[in-house]
Order: sequence, then structure tokens, then C-alpha cells
Amino acid sequence: MTAKIHLNRVHLQHLWRQMLRIRRFEAKCVELYQAQKIRGFLHLYDGEEAVAVGVASAMDPGRDAVVATYREHGQALAWGVPMAPLMAEMLGKREGCCRGRGGSMHLFDRSRRFYGGNAIVGGGLPLAAGIALADQRLGRDAVTACFFGEGAVGEGVFHETLNLAQLWKLPLLFVCENNLYAMGVPLADSEVETDIWRKAKAYRMPAEQVDGMDPVAVEAATRRALEQVRRGGGPYFLELRTYRFRAHSMFDTQAYRTRDEIEDWKHLDPLERLRTWMAANHALGDAEAAAIEAETASEIAAAVAFAEAGTLEPADELERFVLMDAVVQELPA
Repeated sequence: MTAKIHLNRVHLQHLWRQMLRIRRFEAKCVELYQAQKIRGFLHLYDGEEAVAVGVASAMDPGRDAVVATYREHGQALAWGVPMAPLMAEMLGKREGCCRGRGGSMHLFDRSRRFYGGNAIVGGGLPLAAGIALADQRLGRDAVTACFFGEGAVGEGVFHETLNLAQLWKLPLLFVCENNLYAMGVPLADSEVETDIWRKAKAYRMPAEQVDGMDPVAVEAATRRALEQVRRGGGPYFLELRTYRFRAHSMFDTQAYRTRDEIEDWKHLDPLERLRTWMAANHALGDAEAAAIEAETASEIAAAVAFAEAGTLEPADELERFVLMDAVVQELPA
């Protein structure tokens, strides 16, 4: 593993394409939500796409694992979960990646080691430690990436997990998506130390703060972290400074921030930022960008058609999967 990124036009266009897929997928989800085809809660990733794409581009989906939050559409798409079953899950159809039982907040794909979203703030942290511990004990060459927001650092389980991860030198990458508002509370109103990476330093853990609006910076930082983790150096902590352009959820009135603040952050839009840079460096022409836009639109249309043609599980199967027989295997000594 090397921390270097080969920034050729193919890779740069891959980063932009992946971010575009997430942005357009979620825009379609807004339409479907407003049409009452998606029910329940919907938390969007608009503005934070560089985090999911940068981390996923440095890791190895299938070998490595990921634990996400309830704002996990971006991680799922970047990790390789196909868009069609993802959209079917959003619509609650049995063809979805969780048979329609998880919905927006609980996406899951065992075959890709995507261990899902988690509706509990900080709830994924101990789960990620458990997955990393299992990989360590079973001798698997794998790293678990655990995504969480800065609001989770106020939970006791944040500190417990960092402490155990460092004690046991777990192959764990902590990815703090610091979007500055834990739901609607400004970071400075909830934390005395607003540089979250310093909290990891208290556990003698290597940590750094990164521009989370730049997918190249995110990927480079992730590769640096993975070099150390894969060598057996234990966990690594990344604080990625980012910003969500939309509200916390579809029910949020955003009374805690101003339109001017949002517009200021939109000048750092990761999609426009990367596209402008690529255009200036002859890595993405207008015709190429239009072709990628068209391919993305076609993929989304096919995913929506697949989802809308899907089926709902019958009522007599409501209790299915609530309980299951567990097969317990002893870990090697």
C-alpha cells in the first residue's frame, strides 16, 4: 500500500463521477420523498460527497469493511452497493438490499462488508471495533472504516471505543465527518475543544484534520492512514471538515444557520471545485462531463424503474427475520 495517488484523468474523472452519482441519486430521492414514495426519515449527504468517495477510493471494498451513520447513501454508493437495490430499499421494496426492511437509515450489504447505517448517534463505533477485533483475531488482512459525525464525540461510547481500539491495536480507521452541526447545535456550543482530532491524540492515536470538501485530500489522507494501520500500527483518526448544504433531515427548518453561511460553503462545493480544476488542467472537457451526466441520469432512471416495479413483502411475513438461529464459531486462541 502506498500513500501516493496517481492523479491521471481516469482517476480524477472516477472521483467526480462517484460524487455526481451520489448528488443526483439524492436529488431524485428528494423528489420521491415529496411524492410520498419514500417514507420515514431522510438524511441527505449533499455537500459531503468528497468524504465518502475519497475514503472508498483508497480502501478495498469486499476485503475492508465499513460502518456508517444514518446519513449513509453516499458511503453505500461509493462502496459499490448497486444503485438499483439501493433505490428499491429506499422505497421499501423486497428487492432492496435489506428486503425493504431497513430503508434510508439502515442500508446494509453483507456481500460487500457494508455493515450498514445506524440510527443511534455513535452507535456504530463499538460495532466497528467488534468487526475490527474479529478480523484481527481471524488473521484477516482488512481494515474497518467507521464513519460518524462530530456530534458522536459527546457520547461516552466514543471515548470507550477509542481507548479499546488503541489498547488492542485494532485495524480501525475512525472517520469523523465534522459538518459543524450536530443536528442543529453549533460545534462551539457543544464542545470546548472544536478540533476533534485532538481528542484522539489524548489516546495517543495518530490523528489529523483534513479538508473534507476535497476528495483528493481525503483520499491522500486515507492512504496515509491505511499504510500505518495495515502495518499493524493500530487505529488512525481522521477529522474531515465538511458541510451539508441541505437540512439535517427533511423535517429540519434550519433555524440555527443562515442562508449566507450556506451560500459561502457552496463556494467549496466538492463537485464544482474538482470539475473546475479538471477543466483548467485539461482533465475533463465539456463533452466528457455531459456524457458522465447523461450516464448518471440513465443509471438513476433505471434504478427508479427497478424500484417502482418492485414488490412489498406480504403482511404474513412481518415477523420474519426478527429472530434468527445463530451459528456460533469459536475464535482461534
